[in-house]
Amino acid sequence: MIKAVIFDFDGLILDTETVWYHSYKEVLNEQFQFDLTLEVFAKCVGSNDTALFTYLEKEIGDQLDANKVREYAGTLHAQLVKEAKAREGVGSYLADAREAGLTIALATSSTKKWVTTQLANLNLISYFDYLITQDMVEHVKPAPDLFLKTLEILEVKPDEAIVFEDSLNGLIAALEAELPTVIIPNPVTESLPFENFHLKLNSMADMSLQEIIESLNK
Repeated sequence: MIKAVIFDFDGLILDTETVWYHSYKEVLNEQFQFDLTLEVFAKCVGSNDTALFTYLEKEIGDQLDANKVREYAGTLHAQLVKEAKAREGVGSYLADAREAGLTIALATSSTKKWVTTQLANLNLISYFDYLITQDMVEHVKPAPDLFLKTLEILEVKPDEAIVFEDSLNGLIAALEAELPTVIIPNPVTESLPFENFHLKLNSMADMSLQEIIESLNK
């Protein structure tokens, strides 16, 4: 029986990932005439930016100032994300979960400050019973720490919860924690090689939360 729903944030609730991609792409092109491909960037989604900058250091060399690139991309991202809205169906899923009496949690590789600010801006923060963020674990996704911490805090077993993710790193982490996972990719992650998920949807509008839960309870 499903008792809890666990949502990722970046890329799933708010498509910050597409905005990050365009921000980094613009900064790298302006500063180094370097073309950041979507294929490379997508592999880093759902985790931190360590893999991205390891790749950039190899490709660009000593002239790369990672801190300045992060700063410039972050400034551009902050400007663009102000105009972004929650992805289709997010509000309905949260409202339906609340009405069904399910515990609602967020498990994200981002910081608590970031997600609380964005959730407040979207008027969605009141739906969440728990926010489990990078500040609370040693390793972010694809390590399972965030999901294991969530299960511990919620006091539920893996088969009593369902995870909603948009990234491959998020799926890997959820599967490691033995959690059934629904994949809802965004434009950045839609071509990633997802496997072993419970369901994959184009958007939350494709299938109701109740229908998903019923499919798991069969």
